[in-house]
Amino acid sequence: MTLINIRNLGVSLSRPLFSNLDLTINAGDRIGLVAANGRGKSTLLRAIAGTMEATEGEVTRSRGLTIGHVEQDVPAALAGVPFHQAVLQALPLDQQENESWRVHIVLDALDVPDLLRERPVGQLSGGWQRLAMLACVSVTEPDVLMLDEPTNHLDLGKIARLEGWVNGLPRDTPVVIASHDRAFLDATTNRTLFLRPERSPVFALGYTRARAALDETDAADERRYQRDMKTAQQLRQQAAKLNNIGINSGSDLLVVKTKQLKQRADKLEDAAKPAHLERSAGAIRLANRGTHAKVLVTLEDAEVTTPDGRVLFRTGRQFLCQGDRIVLLGENGAGKTRLVSMLRRAIEASGDGTEGIKVTPSVVLGYGDQALGDLKDQETPMRMILRRFDLGDARARSLLAGAGMSVEMQEKPIGRLSGGQKARLGMLALRLANPNFYLLDEPTNHLDIEGQEALEAELMAQQATCLLVSHDRSFIRTVGNRFWVIDRKRLVEVESPEAFFASASGMV
Repeated sequence: MTLINIRNLGVSLSRPLFSNLDLTINAGDRIGLVAANGRGKSTLLRAIAGTMEATEGEVTRSRGLTIGHVEQDVPAALAGVPFHQAVLQALPLDQQENESWRVHIVLDALDVPDLLRERPVGQLSGGWQRLAMLACVSVTEPDVLMLDEPTNHLDLGKIARLEGWVNGLPRDTPVVIASHDRAFLDATTNRTLFLRPERSPVFALGYTRARAALDETDAADERRYQRDMKTAQQLRQQAAKLNNIGINSGSDLLVVKTKQLKQRADKLEDAAKPAHLERSAGAIRLANRGTHAKVLVTLEDAEVTTPDGRVLFRTGRQFLCQGDRIVLLGENGAGKTRLVSMLRRAIEASGDGTEGIKVTPSVVLGYGDQALGDLKDQETPMRMILRRFDLGDARARSLLAGAGMSVEMQEKPIGRLSGGQKARLGMLALRLANPNFYLLDEPTNHLDIEGQEALEAELMAQQATCLLVSHDRSFIRTVGNRFWVIDRKRLVEVESPEAFFASASGMV
């Protein structure tokens, strides 16, 4: 049964985000919505929900249909409201009085600890804020659910919990999910819409299979376009030859034939459409200055502790060698970020074994944290690049443009850039540092799928040595060649991350 019918929908802001979009949302659909940062995913969800007007086209909803829309940002009005109260307030007044049990069912389904239920939403972690917003919408039991970047700020355990929750919804409840998390899309969707400015293809497949089908379609479109353009060129060449013969011989028939060939070429060129070329949000490039050392960092049974001295785990004797791409896995609070901080301090201080970490003198660090803390909100990208690196204005502007920043954006305060733009700026700074060892904490945060794939390709193409902390399963599987797990206060090397993923999902 069709619940929402979208016809010829288009939205233009400073430029067309999408146009001529046709889509039906049926009972039981689980639709993944995929596009680069800033290309209209959130806008489309708002147009479907009816909270904004499209530039063209129409959205027809079944009579009485209710739509639950979980947006990316927490409303300011909820910041001081306790978690439980925020969910209760989402219900109509009569249900707040007589059916408050609904709140407990939703919070239990999301495994919200009792301690957090009375904490103000603004004091929750980013992950719990996401789940609080989801709870506020789901408690109303909408007919259609729309989730905008639902896995942002979630650790693997919460992502697994969210996957289970989505897959446990009634089978006929449609869900539309805008996300850059490829593994999450694969686990929760059965249709995929690739949102594009002109033609937006839809496949009755989960993300990975849909992406393969899209690549085949784009390749076929490109072959068809090249073939049509080649045929048109041949027709024009034939027309030119006949035209010369016709002029020299005075043949009216050849003149008519020449005109016909030109018309056929014009018609073919007018009808030919080039394959879609994704407009890049900015290139991601990395560098690797290399080193003759085989072992870059040695952990001599380092002790990782909390600020008050409580031992989280011990590393045992471990080696980080050239070419290693080590992924550090562990539950939230296990000490991953603490170890990353210890490694950073040791490398920047040319560690000689203090804190149980020995660093080879030739190591040059490239560090990126999930909060992009090295980027100052009041500084402009241009000023930041010139301050940190010995570059002239022209070279700095060229590099920033290559990272997707227009001249106007280069002079804006960094705090006004989008998360994706900040992430690409941070990657440019990493490249210019020309390191031989990368220490990356959640590097795919804020990156769209194009950016994630570019980062994966660069890390492997540069044969970069790195230690990574990530909750992105697709990224981990693609990039990692060694895996360390914090398990029962010890750092243990395992052959694969899959057992840890399964454990986080509650499967083992």
